[in-house]
Amino acid sequence: MTAARLVPCPACKTPTPYSPQNRWRPFCSERCRSLDLGAWASESYRVAAEAPPDAGDDTPSPPTRQ
Repeated sequence: MTAARLVPCPACKTPTPYSPQNRWRPFCSERCRSLDLGAWASESYRVAAEAPPDAGDDTPSPPTRQ
């Protein structure tokens, strides 16, 4: 049987075994797991993206009279 690989806890960076025996993997504890979940719930984590175009930009403009 091979030893579990150690990975840094995403919250506190403590080396933590990444194995089925670690019930909070990849976190080191329930506390770190809960802190991370709370950060997601409060929208502290964000993915950078460009703002979508306005809805009016997609619609064709009415024909003009000449």
